[in-house]
Amino acid sequence: MLEMIKKWFWYDWIMLGLRLITSVSLILTTIRFQEGLALPLWTVIFWEIAAFSIPWVCLLLNYKYYLFTEILLFGGLCVHLTSLFPEAFPSFLVSVFLIAANSARLSYHWTAPATVLVIPGIFYVVSPNYSYWLMVIYYGLAYVMGFAFHLLTVNHRQNETIRKQNAVLEQYMSQIERITLAEERNRLSKELHDTVGHAYTSIIMGMEAFRSELTTEKGRQRLDSLLELGRKSIEEVRGYLHQMESSEQSLSLVQALQKLGDEFQEHARVEVSFRAFGEESRLSQQAKMAFIRCLQESLTNAVRHGQATDITVSLQFGHQDTRLEVHDNGRGMEEWQEGFGMNAMKERAMNLQGQVFVYTKPGEGTLVTCTLPRQAEMENDLIQLLIVDDQPFIRESLQMLLGKYQDLNVVGSAEDGKQAVDLCGRLQPHVVLMDLDMPRMNGAETTKMIKQQWPHIRILIFTTFQDAEQALDLLRSGADGFLLKSAEPLELADTIRLIHRGGTLIDQGMSQKIFEKLDKSVESTQLKAVNDYDLTYREIEILQLVAKGLGYKTIASKVYLSVGTVRNYASSAYIKLGVRNKEEAVQKALEIGIIVS
Repeated sequence: MLEMIKKWFWYDWIMLGLRLITSVSLILTTIRFQEGLALPLWTVIFWEIAAFSIPWVCLLLNYKYYLFTEILLFGGLCVHLTSLFPEAFPSFLVSVFLIAANSARLSYHWTAPATVLVIPGIFYVVSPNYSYWLMVIYYGLAYVMGFAFHLLTVNHRQNETIRKQNAVLEQYMSQIERITLAEERNRLSKELHDTVGHAYTSIIMGMEAFRSELTTEKGRQRLDSLLELGRKSIEEVRGYLHQMESSEQSLSLVQALQKLGDEFQEHARVEVSFRAFGEESRLSQQAKMAFIRCLQESLTNAVRHGQATDITVSLQFGHQDTRLEVHDNGRGMEEWQEGFGMNAMKERAMNLQGQVFVYTKPGEGTLVTCTLPRQAEMENDLIQLLIVDDQPFIRESLQMLLGKYQDLNVVGSAEDGKQAVDLCGRLQPHVVLMDLDMPRMNGAETTKMIKQQWPHIRILIFTTFQDAEQALDLLRSGADGFLLKSAEPLELADTIRLIHRGGTLIDQGMSQKIFEKLDKSVESTQLKAVNDYDLTYREIEILQLVAKGLGYKTIASKVYLSVGTVRNYASSAYIKLGVRNKEEAVQKALEIGIIVS
């Protein structure tokens, strides 16, 4: 009740003041003329107090309760006093005004006749000292004034709602603009880095390789000047890229979310409390943007759709993942309907192997949870790389391109498969970048040999080929991923991190050719499930292994994914199938033909 009073506007206090003045005046007048009362004084005063307080309490709960209690209690009191004192009939005028001011929708159809026609008729019956039509005119004017006051309050409420919605939208658009600019700066800087920077690096490495072919001193001097110009130019490009970074990008995740919450609280006039738990870990720019977008969308939905006044934001840094929770005290929903913003949030999280969940219930508000796995990008968690390629220019270029990432460390390079096997035994790298077309021992044979001797070493095939049959053979031999050499350096670095964490990645174009080679009957069954339930091939694969009774750890080792990633795929499949656990998922998969008994 106190929370309701805090939301009152000036017109609410005016109506309370009118009721209070009327009731106090009536009590004082009753005490003054107590000799003419038919009932004991304390009974009449108690009735007057009840006629003031009970309708007021009902008004805080439901306006219909107020209308009934006001007419019955206060109207009955005025009828009783008018039967004793004919001059008391005007005391009901304020109540008529308040009844009209608090009526709504269809209640006008019965409150107007009751207060303007019926109540004056009762007054005339109990005390015919005044003209009935005169009383009808008085009460009619009071009702019209109350109705006009009602229109004023409705207009004020609508203007206030529009103002709040505009404030929320302005804040939302401001955040959209700022974050979009930050993302565009980030994208543009990466594009420049990965195109211009790559081009300069390739030119430098090509000229270095060409040095040995020059025979004259003049040619070498000319080449040295070109190399110096290339190195100077690439340093200038790097300087420009650093200058493009915005102030938003320099903020930590905690600072960015705190700033977003403070700005939203100031503009939308809602209480936003922010808490962070655990030691903040370094996150990729994509993960940081995903959390910022998630908080922005959750705050806006809480005010626009949930009409929340208090929002609690919690950020938890765990050993395995980072979790953002946004809980509001809004009205909640019986059935959650996902809009464009929520779908975009989920897509961002899924791209980072994370998840977004929404829990809402009428009267309990809404809870939005965004969880992203922790990335292996810490400086003290270096990924040891071995580059295997028969082209010296490519080996040197890859070493230079990957050397700019603090979490990637190239520990060696090999020009053929035999040398790669020897270096794996001595260096024990975490990830091997493997070319396929090499002399003495090709990449396919080398992959089989390395996996047989050192199964823990992850192998990423980095090649120009798109042979689906050979890709299937390499997958069976234990290869952990395929990426074409046309991939951008940032994509290569992210793929290496994914492979190192236990994930598996296949180039999109290559994966399509691989799936085309699968058994046609199995493919048609799976495609039907994909069309009907929007299941991905990986989700179908996980369901099939779950149906065999395998645990998540066992499945992870079979498909070369982390346990957390397998859980994410399984949870996503359960949601799409509309089931709650493994047993229901297996039964549903049997029904739609994904698996056979």
